[in-house]
Amino acid sequence: MRVLVAGFQHETNTFAPSLADWDAFNSGEVFPAFSQAAGFAAVECHFPYDQPIEEVQQALTETGLPMLGLNTIKGNTGGLAAQPDQIAAARQSIQEAVTYGAAIGALNIHVMAGLGEGARSLACFQDNLKYATDLAGASGMQIVIEPLNAHDVPGYFLKNTDQAIEIIESISHKNLRLMFDCYHVGRTEGAVIERLQACWPWIGHIQFAGVPDRGVPDQGTLDYREVFAAIVAAGWDTPLGAEYRVKGSTEDSLGWMQALAL
Repeated sequence: MRVLVAGFQHETNTFAPSLADWDAFNSGEVFPAFSQAAGFAAVECHFPYDQPIEEVQQALTETGLPMLGLNTIKGNTGGLAAQPDQIAAARQSIQEAVTYGAAIGALNIHVMAGLGEGARSLACFQDNLKYATDLAGASGMQIVIEPLNAHDVPGYFLKNTDQAIEIIESISHKNLRLMFDCYHVGRTEGAVIERLQACWPWIGHIQFAGVPDRGVPDQGTLDYREVFAAIVAAGWDTPLGAEYRVKGSTEDSLGWMQALAL
């Protein structure tokens, strides 16, 4: 079995890997043909909320690609769910994400913790995750949480996979899972394959990019041939999110798919 890959819509409305902005994706002219030719199996995005739900539904129907997931909004603090003074806003962002995600058939909602530390932030995050898991579960969706590395997001509350697993275990809800981003783990914890194997029972989604610059995955210090082989060997069968930064033309960045034999 080969690894399946999902294109990722970034905040800038560019896709990685893909060549289209949202308008082209919605038109059914550029992104669908490109994605099919390149072998993408799904899409995912950060914050699609400015786009009418009906247009996103139509685009997904025309491409035949599932939407893997989307994020709750970040606000001014990189997320709201671990902000004790932003509980109402955090709940509203969760409601927004679940409503939008359910309408477009998204599989996952990433609840963004935001900046924070200490017991108050932890209790706030746990309470908001309990709220999110109940709400998303009623719509058949999964909640995921993702540790972000301190190089890119200093002060982010969720710092590593051990912390994330402790929180998941403390809530003990069947649809709360870990989003394992190989890039963030590589930057923060290293030993990506070992961490992947240790975290396997809690993983609900996997993303990847080159380490350390978040570029194309066939460049950098992390050998994705070995990472993908470990993922396949463990029996993973849903698409991985290609959340890398494109430099120059997106078409020119796609050589990694052939290089890594995807």
